[in-house]
Amino acid sequence: MESTVHGLSLPPLVEARAARVNVGDRLFRVVLRLAAGALLLLVVALAAEMLRAAIPAIQRFGWRFLVTSVWDPVAEQFGALPFVYGTLLSSFLAMLIAVPLGIGAAVYLAELAPPWVRPPVAFLVELVAAVPSVVYGLWGIFVLAPLLRQWVQPALGSTLGFLPLFQGPPYGVGMLAAGIILAIMVVPFITAVSREVLLAVPTSQREAALALGATRWETTRLAVLSYGRSGLIGAGLLGLGRALGETMAVTMVIGNRPEIALSLFAPGYTMASVIANEFTEATSDLYLAALIEVGLLLFLVTIAVNGLARLLVWSVGGAVKVVRE
Repeated sequence: MESTVHGLSLPPLVEARAARVNVGDRLFRVVLRLAAGALLLLVVALAAEMLRAAIPAIQRFGWRFLVTSVWDPVAEQFGALPFVYGTLLSSFLAMLIAVPLGIGAAVYLAELAPPWVRPPVAFLVELVAAVPSVVYGLWGIFVLAPLLRQWVQPALGSTLGFLPLFQGPPYGVGMLAAGIILAIMVVPFITAVSREVLLAVPTSQREAALALGATRWETTRLAVLSYGRSGLIGAGLLGLGRALGETMAVTMVIGNRPEIALSLFAPGYTMASVIANEFTEATSDLYLAALIEVGLLLFLVTIAVNGLARLLVWSVGGAVKVVRE
């Protein structure tokens, strides 16, 4: 017996083959849904397990954990404020340096560079992004820290020493070194994402601006950068998410002292660094719970920042799709 599709009869062999293909499509769709659900379940399970392990510290300290600066494992008094401060300050310094450099490099690669320059430079940018963080940390210890201690910090202290940010002895290691090493690490990420955002801007935007008499710089500024603003912000937030969670390189150059200081020359601590340094030394359940609560806080902040960045980048892709349609 022959079946019909859209009024056309199908022989039994073709019908059986279509049924097998339909079953395969459904099976493939179910497998992909299970894979996506497994990833989501893994993230939820990770957050739930960290929350469960951090309950002793949450019950003991409550909100005081976030606003106190005492970190004394012997007396079992823990406050995460120095680590939150160090994480935010080092990441802010990194973004202050990396965002202009990254977006500037992306504009050059997408708008101004000759065609023969773009592929090798883009490849080198992606290659730098793949360098392990411990390599950056070693470079920071043996090259960056001595350079800051002998030349940069004394110069900043003699010229801008009237500001609290540039006061104190030049240690070399400290918050300034951590901010610089983080900036070097996140520049390739910001450059790569920003370049893709700029390349996604429709060519009609550039042609319209040039047809109206705009210069090359005016076209880039008004037609390209303005169109991709949300995507560029998303690229910066993605770099911020990388900076917030970076561990090894920062641990090697920040000084690892749990204190809050206004000077960028002073040593500091970050949430990722304190976990890496002290997790194996936790000798009590409350000490371990406090470190896990620090990790939970870092996890939530990183998820929020990366989620916001992805939404902004996707908004640019959706806008481009609408324009093309």
